[in-house]
Amino acid sequence: MIFYFSGTGNSQLAAKRIAGITGDELVSINDMLRANGSGAFHSDKPLVFVAPTYAWRIPRIVEKWIRDARFDGNRDAYFVLTCGGNCGNAAKYIRELCTAKGFRFRGLAEVVMPENYLAMFPTPNADECREILRRAEPVIDAVGARIRSEEPLPEKRITPADRVESGPVNPLFYSLFVHDKKFTVTNACISCGKCAQRCPLNNITLHGGRPIWHGNCTHCMACIGGCPARAIEYGEKSKNRNRYYIAEK
Repeated sequence: MIFYFSGTGNSQLAAKRIAGITGDELVSINDMLRANGSGAFHSDKPLVFVAPTYAWRIPRIVEKWIRDARFDGNRDAYFVLTCGGNCGNAAKYIRELCTAKGFRFRGLAEVVMPENYLAMFPTPNADECREILRRAEPVIDAVGARIRSEEPLPEKRITPADRVESGPVNPLFYSLFVHDKKFTVTNACISCGKCAQRCPLNNITLHGGRPIWHGNCTHCMACIGGCPARAIEYGEKSKNRNRYYIAEK
């Protein structure tokens, strides 16, 4: 069974591609969060969790969802993290999560995908995105083949920088940067409501046809990346940066 969380579609793409190789059932964590549910699941095959990398770790909302959900059956757990650069020492904290849940950690795969975090980093243009996705496909396929064969995923060599980024930098990053105070909407807004529909935390509502953010944001970038009118900005950072959104519904 494959569980995935995805803001703009990178992790959804990876999850679906792996499912095509393993034949596993897909479960959207986004849908579960929107329904305010954790859920109970039984799988005879290994569990696979696919998510983006947030500040060099698994997203906090994904970790909390896993801790709250109930899993019966197979206790083997694979993790696949998509990222714009690297996932640091995320495996250390995933191992701790697996211990708490009674999972047998079978490895973490790091898959470089197009950068979507335009609230802080430059995003690639459309041609660059296509090339990054093309390079990611064989990486995802190799991960899927290992999961299908129930082989452990190769361990990554951890550097001192990885330990710092996933360690003290992660909570600092969340406290300083992960909020919705800088989201604004321009007059280009067409009141389609897609930002509210796509928000995994039900953090956006429409007032007078325009989105309002309510302070419970995880910075998944689904609202700004998927806005068909490019009407959402994040302060000055997002201006003139390519919007990236490939999620399917």
